[in-house]
Amino acid sequence: MRPHQLRRREFLALTGLTTLAAATTAGCGRASGRSRVPADTLRYQGWAGTVTPAELAEDLGYLPGLTLKWVGNTTSGPQDIQAAAAGDTDFGGAFNGAVVKMAAAKAPVKAVISYYGVDEERYSGFYVLKDSALHSARDLIGKRVAMNTLGAHAEAVLDTYLAREGLHPDEAARVERLALPPVNTEQALRQGQVHVAVLTDILRDKARERGGIRALLDDHRLLGSFSAGTYVMADRYLEAHPRQARAFVTGVGRALKWSRRTPREEVVERMVRIVRRRDRSEDTEPLRYWRSYGVAGRAGRIAPDELSLWARWLERRGDIAPGRVHVPDLYTNAYNHTAEPHRDRSGS
Repeated sequence: MRPHQLRRREFLALTGLTTLAAATTAGCGRASGRSRVPADTLRYQGWAGTVTPAELAEDLGYLPGLTLKWVGNTTSGPQDIQAAAAGDTDFGGAFNGAVVKMAAAKAPVKAVISYYGVDEERYSGFYVLKDSALHSARDLIGKRVAMNTLGAHAEAVLDTYLAREGLHPDEAARVERLALPPVNTEQALRQGQVHVAVLTDILRDKARERGGIRALLDDHRLLGSFSAGTYVMADRYLEAHPRQARAFVTGVGRALKWSRRTPREEVVERMVRIVRRRDRSEDTEPLRYWRSYGVAGRAGRIAPDELSLWARWLERRGDIAPGRVHVPDLYTNAYNHTAEPHRDRSGS
């Protein structure tokens, strides 16, 4: 049996990821297979109050001949790429560690372009109360750290920090990790329900404006600038529709370049118009805090160390067996035909 012929139940059992039950918003339903979907229509899940690079690319006119079909909002990155692998959507994005874990389960997908990352403008901070006695990694032993989901970006950064600061794995295991909805994390910190809160983007900036907290660490100070997550597409789609895949990946790459070279205020205003026009009853206020997608590579091109770093993390955790994944097989830049600045005649 070829990898992309795995039955859906077998795939879910292999990955150990969450089910698709909450994949879409109420009333949207879930697409099932591509039998009635044209090759130039790409089904996807979004994020409330957010404009993804793919959505920006479509609005900029960078996806000629393609149509994006929103089927609902995702609950997490791992769920989003699971939906793509199971055939419920045509692309999905997640933290690279989740992509590696899926590859270790021999899932029928391949990473095709980076879509978010970490830089000095876009980062995750681990915050404590200003008068907290927590100042070091060792201080976290026995303490509660709240993050949006377990086994993904925030926990990987936490594990990396604890290891670099010299904690033995047994000591690191005593740092309690809790999954909380991001909108509730700051409140849990201020009420003393958790000792550390992982905050990003608007939630981080608003919490800092209110004061009374300080950063214990952040992923940019710890690891520098790097692309942290990739869009994946199913092998069956890449094999059957390479032209459309190339148009999609290249368009997203162009949108990433546009967002970098365009004044931030202009990018934000365009995002606000996109959200208002799609009319999904979303709050546009979070977009006012947008600063960067954080992608480090040229037009989203994927670097092998952006995957191998997290493969080693998963091996140390015992989540995957050493040598289970061969990083060059996990991704491809072959569909990214985004031109370099001096060659891009369209100016994009």
